[in-house]
Amino acid sequence: MKKVPVLVAALILGGFAVGGVGLVAVTHAMTDSRIAENQREAMLAKLRSIVPAGRVQNDPLADSITVSDPALLGAAATEVYRVRDGEQPVAVILKPVVPDGYAGPIRLLVSVLADGTLGGVRVLEHHETPGLGDKIDERKDDWIIEQFTNKSLNDPTPDKWHVKRDGGEFDQFTGATITPRSVVHAVRNTLLFVQQQGDRLYSMPAANPDADPVVDPTGSPIGGPTADAAPYADDHAGAHAGAHASLAMQPETS
Repeated sequence: MKKVPVLVAALILGGFAVGGVGLVAVTHAMTDSRIAENQREAMLAKLRSIVPAGRVQNDPLADSITVSDPALLGAAATEVYRVRDGEQPVAVILKPVVPDGYAGPIRLLVSVLADGTLGGVRVLEHHETPGLGDKIDERKDDWIIEQFTNKSLNDPTPDKWHVKRDGGEFDQFTGATITPRSVVHAVRNTLLFVQQQGDRLYSMPAANPDADPVVDPTGSPIGGPTADAAPYADDHAGAHAGAHASLAMQPETS
């Protein structure tokens, strides 16, 4: 047996393997960078769509903090982006989680302008039923745009932040109530959080992405339900406990 040709073949194959791995690594690195940049631009576009046109003079993705108020914002840690026009605060944009969507948690993007009104609400992620609950997605329906833009805790008053089926002022979907009900309550709770914190949200230093959730000087997480907000959160959870315990048995009209 001639060993030299076999050795040469092995070296050639090894060279191709090393070259292939290197090419894949370089391509992966270049693709990752492009994907990250595309994701960043997509997020900036969403942020700009829910604040007044021409008022974004800073980089909200860099001017951000992390807060913690699970009772009102639905998660242990919530990102907050600040929008400024020069030195003037324009809006804070939060990423609350709706914990009790019909088919699982719903991630929102909620813009609260400096005067306390909503600049807009968008859905970042959901798993709601196609043709029913998925109407919360602005690509499917205008519901989320029509229901929340320019609303505040004064318009309507807090006791009217419910779907019409529950005596409130917000439309539900035909054949689907759980999803819009949950989203309305989550947006209301986000407004409550911003109202509680006020200008403090703008005065906090930008967050370190690797840092723990922001805490106040006493060591407690920023936020936490107030005396009037806590019962609402408890009632909200209780109202849905039975419905979500048997989702497989009931349609989304609960």
